[in-house]
Order: sequence, then C-alpha cells, then structure tokens
Amino acid sequence: MTNPITPAPADLLAWASRALGARPAVQDASHPRENSRVWQLSLPGDVRFYLKVSPRPLMYERETLALRHAAPALGAGRAPQLRASSADHLALLLTAVPGHPLKQLPLTPAEEARVHRQGGALLARLHAAGDLSGPHRAEAEQALQAAADGADHHLRQAGDRLTAAEQKLVRDLAEQLRTLPPLPLAFIHGDAWERNLMWSTGLGQAGWIDFERSRFATAVQDFVLMACTTWADRPDLRAACLQGYGRDLTPEEQHALRCLAVLDAVSCLAWGPAHDDPHVTARGRRTLDRLMAGVFA
Repeated sequence: MTNPITPAPADLLAWASRALGARPAVQDASHPRENSRVWQLSLPGDVRFYLKVSPRPLMYERETLALRHAAPALGAGRAPQLRASSADHLALLLTAVPGHPLKQLPLTPAEEARVHRQGGALLARLHAAGDLSGPHRAEAEQALQAAADGADHHLRQAGDRLTAAEQKLVRDLAEQLRTLPPLPLAFIHGDAWERNLMWSTGLGQAGWIDFERSRFATAVQDFVLMACTTWADRPDLRAACLQGYGRDLTPEEQHALRCLAVLDAVSCLAWGPAHDDPHVTARGRRTLDRLMAGVFA
C-alpha cells in the first residue's frame, strides 16, 4: 500500500511560511496510508520542521493538547514542540525530533534495549504529566469500558475471518475488561511502538512523536501495541521498557493487557483486509493465534 507524492496545499504552505518567517523547502513525509498528510519543511542551516494535517478534528485536538500540556515533560528534543497550530486547517507546525524511528534503524540487541529503556522512562514522564482531575479522570476511568464496547463492532466488521471459538474468546476477554478492579490511570501516548519511537545515535537519545491518539486512559493501554508487535519475539525489550518505566505491570494490568490485545487483534482483522494492508492483518492474526494458544505474555 503506497501513497502518491502529495504537494502541500498553497494556502497551508503560506500559513506555515508566515509562522516560520521564511519560505521553506518542502518534502512529502507522509506515512504510506491514505489519511496521512505530513511534509518536512527545511530552512537554511539544516533546520527542520514538520507540517502535519490531522485526519480528524478529534486527533487534532488530542495532539494539540498533548504537545501543549504533557509532552514538554519529556524534555528538550524528546518530543516535538508545537510551533503553531491552525484549527481551520487542522494543521500543526512541529519541530523535528532528532534521529530516526527505531523501526528503521539497524541496531544491535543491546542498543535496542537501551532505546526501549529510555522509551519506557519517557512514557513514565508522560503518564504523570496529565492533569487527572474532573472530566479527565472520568475519561480515564471509563477507558476500559469504552474499549470493551467496541468489541461487537469489530467482530461484525471482521466477519468470518474469525472462527466461532475465536469470536467467543474476543467476547469473553472484552467482558472481563468490565469487571477489573481500578487500574493506574495516566495521560497516555496512545500509539506507542517502534514506528513512533525515535533514536538519535549521535546524541544517544530517544524521543516520541505522533501524539494524535494521546488521551486520558489506563496506563496499561500504552503497552498494547508493543505487546502485540515487538515484545512477541523480544521479551528482553519488554523487560528493558518496563525497567525504564520504573515498575512491572501488576497482575491485574497484565490480564487487562491480554484483554486489550484481543481487541487490537480483531480490530486489525477488520481494518487490514478492508484497507489492503497485509501487515496490519498479519499482526491481528498472529496476536489472536497467540492468545488462542495461551502463549501471550
């Protein structure tokens, strides 16, 4: 699945140029998916920014909130800084985070563990940064209920890609999310995995990007994507991330992680085939197979 090169709209580029005080060189930096619209803006002296158009108003609101009120807690160069935003365009003008996504880097296992350790430490800072009061606390407390409520919708979309036994597992684990005791709450990144974990080899520094799915939720929800991808083959990276995070998951959180993983799996099996994305489909199938076999950890 590929995207054609998309030029930045003239009015959007003019807005960004005014915010920067100069007209930059522009390069398409979108992800290979249909709703990704990102451009790298370069100024003299190798100064880089990113111009991002959010796919939906909610994502714009979430990322703007995160970058203004929570991401600064990660420290300089560890998350984008918001240079300007436009609600009319759903656009964000962001500073560049040093390095490259971990997914793109050829590192040794020891180096990968170092990145995950730093990534976990940064998630701990982010989780503690949000103001968990008033409606934010209520949103976080309802997050698992909201996740469970989506199970039937995903099952209908996935259709016969799941066996009857697999459908029962999805429904059973979704229902168990509703009966868990209160779990630690946090302001989560929402899309925490190797695609969004940056690493600068020169600086020896990690950072996180793409906060459009950030929100108030249970802390364990930020580990679902890594548990369904990298950690499946690399328990050493799970250990490194949680070491950096400062604690292991509680037994209740570990059970919640299994329940959330099955929801990610059925979502992938609904979304992947519909959008001709074999990688997402394969992720869902592998996670579901692991859960059916009882080897998900």
